[in-house]
Amino acid sequence: MKFSTVRTFALSLDDVSEAPHHDYGSFRVGGKIFVTVPPGEEFIHVFIPEERREEVLELHSSCAEKLLWGGKVVGVRIELAKAEAALVKQWVREAWAHKAAQAPKRKGA
Repeated sequence: MKFSTVRTFALSLDDVSEAPHHDYGSFRVGGKIFVTVPPGEEFIHVFIPEERREEVLELHSSCAEKLLWGGKVVGVRIELAKAEAALVKQWVREAWAHKAAQAPKRKGA
């Protein structure tokens, strides 16, 4: 899967913006990051809900690995060249939905 496909898909979700995050790119909903993109765009970091992480890691170890921050697992690191597009889109949507539920509600929404 190409990163351009991930970008197009992520930006098609409601209220998503793309912004830098240190040396990475990121996709956000309501200011909350749900995907980061390391330089090179070969991987994405997807912040799927904790209850789904282990299942994804177990079933898709060929393309997914633990994403650690401060020694804690916070998401999954996906190698795009090895991942099926449908699965990546599913994981991105799950991360988006999880973060959208946490985001502050906009006035008039």
